[in-house]
Parts: sequence; structure tokens; C-alpha cells
Amino acid sequence: MILEISEERAVELIEKISNFIAKRKMAAPAIMTIESLRPLARIGSQLMHFLAPFAEIIFNPKEYQEFAVLLENEEYVRLLIKRIDEIDVDMYREERKEKKLKRKRRNNKIKQFFKIKKKDKKNKL
Repeated sequence: MILEISEERAVELIEKISNFIAKRKMAAPAIMTIESLRPLARIGSQLMHFLAPFAEIIFNPKEYQEFAVLLENEEYVRLLIKRIDEIDVDMYREERKEKKLKRKRRNNKIKQFFKIKKKDKKNKL
């Protein structure tokens, strides 16, 4: 059973977890969940240790134990949240710009359409 984790290994795990979450476009729900459960991180970590015999059937035992230890440290939890956000922003910056531009164009078309309708009604009167 792992009781401590080196800072280098913690950063490596945080990077791996952050990439996993960001690639699946789950950054917002993950950040919200982690933030809301941050006060309970130590209890969650202890729960992970309790469930380890069952969870290690599915997950890599070493990484699972390291993640449980990582959750005990508040600094690492903050770093995890920060890194998820950074990776998400970097990965999807261009995609978000394109969507924003499309939304702007669509809104302008709708505004133009209703302006034309209003002008037609005024001309008829």
C-alpha cells in the first residue's frame, strides 16, 4: 500500500488525469464536481482506500493507490483543477472561436430578418 507520493509522480498523474478528462470534453463537469467535493477530498481518499480491493480489479492498482494518496493533499487537488482547465482551454480554443463566430452570424441573420419584417409592416401601414 502506498502512503506517500513524490511531487514528480503527483504532477505526472495530474497531467495524465487532466488529459484524460479534457480529451473527452468533460472539463466543466469534472471541475464542478471536484470543486464541490473538495472539502470531502480526504474522506473520498479514505473511501478509495477502503474500496481498493474491488477497484483494483478494474484499475491499475499502483495508479489507483497513488491517486487516492494524491486526493489527500489539498495542493494537489487545486493543481488538478487548474490543469484540467488549462488543458481544456488550450485544446479547444480554435473550436470555441469558430462556434462563437457561427453564433454571432446566426444572431445577425435573425436580427436582420426581423428588421426586414418590421420595415415591411411599416410600409404596408
